[in-house]
Amino acid sequence: MAPPAKSQVIAILVADHGLSVRHACQVAALSRAAYYRPPPDRLDRDTDVIAALTALVTETPQCGFWMCFDAPRLAGHPWNWKRVYRVYKTLRLNLKRRSKRRVPPGERPLLDTPAVLNGIWALDVMADMRYSGTRFRTANVMDEGNREGLAIEVGLSMPATRVDPLLDQLVAIHRAPSGLRVDNGPELISENLRAWTARHGVRLLHIQPGKPTQNAYIERFNGSYRKEVLPAYVFGSLDDVRAETERWLTIYNTWRPHDSPGRVPPFTFPPRSPAPPESSFKRSA
Repeated sequence: MAPPAKSQVIAILVADHGLSVRHACQVAALSRAAYYRPPPDRLDRDTDVIAALTALVTETPQCGFWMCFDAPRLAGHPWNWKRVYRVYKTLRLNLKRRSKRRVPPGERPLLDTPAVLNGIWALDVMADMRYSGTRFRTANVMDEGNREGLAIEVGLSMPATRVDPLLDQLVAIHRAPSGLRVDNGPELISENLRAWTARHGVRLLHIQPGKPTQNAYIERFNGSYRKEVLPAYVFGSLDDVRAETERWLTIYNTWRPHDSPGRVPPFTFPPRSPAPPESSFKRSA
């Protein structure tokens, strides 16, 4: 039994059973000096150890105990392993830790898009559910120059290996853009997408995490699609989703006025040169 626990036993014997402090100390096998001595403040004593361990696991989240012990020792701290392990467990670092997937540092541009076609495309991925409860995802692509919805790809899943062919089909129709603006979703920070942009000479423009306003055009597009299509119909199959999406996208681009371009549809601000026949755009199953 540790001295703090013995001190509690002595306090109970004195308060509840009427023993003297001397007798209670004899029963608990604790000296009176130790009983009267104020308990040490471990937080003050272990401040340096806590700071060292916290800095280490912040820098290398997957390090285990022995790395947490050896690194401070190499830095000149004389702490023994028992003290470090006690603090290590108190901080709950002995439990399994999951490190957050981070985006490598890169260009973080503000939303400043000139009204030119194929300047910057915006790409985002959405998720919804069919009536049966099966979830599906969509990859939405738009041209920020005239707010035109270039494509909405629908599938049960939308990995990066499916996003790349979609972009290839759009490049074959419209030519490659100068930049591709995306958020930090798992499909959009993949090595596949980085390789695709490098292959086509396209700048990959990741917005800052937690700053969706830096991709406001595609977020506004997603909001219209979610409000006017996804909750408005009971979809029994993905073909139903694709058919209604194509109908809505045609209306969105050719008829529906938009406020920011001057209350005109995207196809008239500015007009895009005629695209190849629709049969040239082949959707994957």
